[in-house]
Amino acid sequence: MYPIFDSHAHYDDTAFDADREDLLTRLPTLGVGAVIHAATDPISARRGLDMASRHPYMRVAVGIHPEAADRAVPAWLDELDSLCTHPLVCGVGEIGLDYHYENAAPRQVQIDLFRRQLELAAAYDLPVIVHDRDAHEDTLRLLQEYKPAGVVHCFSGSVEMMQEVTALGMYIGLGGVTTFKNARRPAAVAAAVPADRLLLETDAPYMAPEPYRGRRCDSSLIAHTAARIAELRDTDTDTLLRTTWDNACRLFRVDFPVK
Repeated sequence: MYPIFDSHAHYDDTAFDADREDLLTRLPTLGVGAVIHAATDPISARRGLDMASRHPYMRVAVGIHPEAADRAVPAWLDELDSLCTHPLVCGVGEIGLDYHYENAAPRQVQIDLFRRQLELAAAYDLPVIVHDRDAHEDTLRLLQEYKPAGVVHCFSGSVEMMQEVTALGMYIGLGGVTTFKNARRPAAVAAAVPADRLLLETDAPYMAPEPYRGRRCDSSLIAHTAARIAELRDTDTDTLLRTTWDNACRLFRVDFPVK
């Protein structure tokens, strides 16, 4: 099987506290060739860089998640600015908008933070990893305004929105949700997204694919997601893994050995 490129994972999550180093050491033996750690705040970014310094198949995106927008302080953005030149940093993320929770940061606070980080990415010529939950209209509006290189991760929009995102030159990140029986919209997107705009991801430890739904997810489980998306696209899993590997390397400007 062609190696897995997991374009979005959170290995600093507490779900991995008991066996993090053991798992990260084993992932290459489980078919994983590359992982992007998507930070959620500066602490998460530093943890990601520490992991990546010990595991050569890892790279890091640095950013402030919208769920942390009401806690973000100017010093956080200053620290992200300083991290953007680190040799193991390949993107700005996870950034974006999340309108799902009633007690979330005010929308304008989230929008302002998203803008600042889009501007940071532009200043350092880095791609972005975009979080969009129940915020399709505002997310698309800002992407059309800034036109960043990047990916909308865990894509939950319609086929029509996918077409607008890819028209900007951006990528679509799909994960375990595409394997769920009731996931009609993600399945439709998976079948329709242009081959050169598709990335695979886990969002580990979340969103494990069938038959592991509800359990802790890790990058090796992309094999199940890839098999399902390959079926939806009338291709084979190895071809899909090869295509998404090439896409991720191109977007994040990384060159990992294929073993």
